[in-house]
Amino acid sequence: MVKKTGNIEKFYQYAFPMQAAILTCIDKNGKTNPITVAWHTPISKKPALYGVSISPSRYSYKLIKESKEFAINFAPYKLVERIHICGTKSGKKINKIKEIGLTLSKSKKIKTKIIKECFANLECKLYRSVKLGDHTFFVGEVVNIKIDEAAFENDILDNKKVKPCYYLGNNTYTTISNIRKQF
Repeated sequence: MVKKTGNIEKFYQYAFPMQAAILTCIDKNGKTNPITVAWHTPISKKPALYGVSISPSRYSYKLIKESKEFAINFAPYKLVERIHICGTKSGKKINKIKEIGLTLSKSKKIKTKIIKECFANLECKLYRSVKLGDHTFFVGEVVNIKIDEAAFENDILDNKKVKPCYYLGNNTYTTISNIRKQF
């Protein structure tokens, strides 16, 4: 067995793949900005909390701090090119929604819009933010969930109908196979 000492600054690569989602947030004029996130996770059921880690250098960081809300949009792999653009271009310079042709839908409980093409959307109000190293962990209280019921069977994503998008690092994405084993 070969053991190699890894680069500690790239330790997160060993946690991949992670599901790529599109976080939406709004500016003070109500314009929606999407950003691709892979560092996100459910935290609690009661209360319903969901967290996402974002660098202060990102435009979306500022928007979440100001608006105190965001939405997590779970996108299918068929949108991989659009997902990539959302994570590599700044909404400070371009209107990413317009450029990549995503459809926005009104949320029920927050001002930030959700993405219609996604199979699940979490509307979140900022619960807490914690600066951790070079990122801030934004914890959102999930105030509404919208799902495409056709994408789920018995509350489980049906990966024969919808392939979620996973990020592998280094601008590389993948999805999952049709294999589904339930115990």
